Amino acid sequence: MSNNNEILMPGDRPSIGKWIPLSIQHVFAMFGATVLVPLLTGLSTSTALFTAGTGTLIYILITGAKVPAFLGSSFAFIPALIAIGQDPDLGPAYAMGGAIFSGLFYCLIALIIRFTGKGWIDKALPPVVIGSVIVVIGMSLAPTAINEAMYINNEYSLIATCIAFVTLAIAVIATIFMKGFFNTISILIGLIGGYLFCLIMGAILPSFKLIDFSSVKEASWIGLPFLQKNEAGKYFWMAPKFNIVAILTFVIVSISTICEHLGDTLSASKVVGRDFTKDPGLHRTLCGDGVATAWAALWGGPPNTTYGENIGVMAITKVYSVWVIGGAAVIAVILSFCPKFGALIGTIPTPVLGGICTLLYGLIASSGLRTLVESGVNYQDKRNLTISSVILVIGIGGGILQFKMGSSFTFKLGGVALATVVGIILNLVIPNKPKE
Repeated sequence: MSNNNEILMPGDRPSIGKWIPLSIQHVFAMFGATVLVPLLTGLSTSTALFTAGTGTLIYILITGAKVPAFLGSSFAFIPALIAIGQDPDLGPAYAMGGAIFSGLFYCLIALIIRFTGKGWIDKALPPVVIGSVIVVIGMSLAPTAINEAMYINNEYSLIATCIAFVTLAIAVIATIFMKGFFNTISILIGLIGGYLFCLIMGAILPSFKLIDFSSVKEASWIGLPFLQKNEAGKYFWMAPKFNIVAILTFVIVSISTICEHLGDTLSASKVVGRDFTKDPGLHRTLCGDGVATAWAALWGGPPNTTYGENIGVMAITKVYSVWVIGGAAVIAVILSFCPKFGALIGTIPTPVLGGICTLLYGLIASSGLRTLVESGVNYQDKRNLTISSVILVIGIGGGILQFKMGSSFTFKLGGVALATVVGIILNLVIPNKPKE
C-alpha cells in the first residue's frame, strides 16, 4: 500500500516501480469477489478474470480514460445466473444470451440519459424500490449459502459446518478489526483462511480432506480462458443462446444494477473530487459498463459491474490513476491465461464458499437496508411500507408469474425479477401524498 502523501489524479502515470505494486493492490481487492461469482454459478473462474480485465479496459476506452473504475463479476446477477443456468429447459448458454441483452439495455438507458437527463430514473426507481430490491437479492440467496455451509451431497455434515464456521469467523474478524487495505480484501482473507484450515485439518484428520489437487496437476500452464471444458475433457466455446424468458429476467434485474452503477459512480466522484456524472457523463460510464457486460457474456463470463472494493483502495491510497486501474486489468488478463491457476481456485471446498457467502449475502442485503436508511425512507408512510412489504415477500418467497404462450412455450418470471417489476408498478400506481 502506498504510504506516502503523493496524490495521483486520473490522468497521472506513476513510475514503473510504483505502478506495478499499486496495480497488484487492486487485483487483490477485486480478486475474491470476481472469482466467487463463477464458483457459485458454475462458470469458469479463468473466463471471469479474462472478461473482468478486458471489460475494464473497454470501460476505460469508452469513458475516455477519465474514470478510475475496475469492473468485476456482479453479485446482483447471481440469482438470475443460477435460475436460468440450472433450468433443465435452458442452461448456461441462455444465461449468457440474457446477460448480453442486459448489457445492451444498459446502452439503451445510457442513450436515453444522454438526451433526457437522469431525473426520470429517480422518479421510476426511488430508494424505497431500489433498497428493497437489493435486500431481496441478498436474502433470496440465503438458502444457497446455508446449503453450501452445512450440507454435503444434500446430507447434513458437522465437518462442513465446522469449516464454514471457521471461514466465517476469519472473514468477520477481517471485516471488523482489520484496517486500511486489508479491510478491503476481507472476503479474500476469509477464503484463504478457510482454505488453509481445510489443508491443515485434512493433514491431521482424513475425514477433513476435502481438497483434491488432481485437477491442478492435470491442468496446463498456458491456455485460452474463454474455452470451457466439458465432461469428456474437450474444450469448447459456449456460444450464447437466446430465449425471451432469460432475456427479460436479466434485463429486469439490470434495472437495480443500473442504480448500483449510479451509486458507485457518485461514490468514486466523491473520493476523487471530480463529478464523473458530468465529465465524461453518466451516459458514457453506463455505456462502458453495458458494453463490458455484453462482452463478458459473449465469452461465457458473468456480467460485470463497477467495484466498490477498488474505490475503497483509492480512498485509502489517494491514488486515482486510470493507469493503475488499467495495469490491474492487464494483470487479471495475464492470470486468466493460466489454466493451472484457475484449477487451483476450483479446489476451494464448498463449505468454505458457504461460510464466505453467509457473510457476503448478508452484506448485500444490509447494503439495501443502508440505502433505505441513508435515503431517509419514511416507513410511517403507508405507501413506502406497502411497496417494501410486497417486494420483500414476492422476492424472498420465490413468487413466480407463469403462463403458456402457445402450445410449446411457457413464460416464467420469478424471484428478484418479478419483485422488481411489481415494485416499479406499485411505485407508479400508488399515489404519493404531498408533503405538509
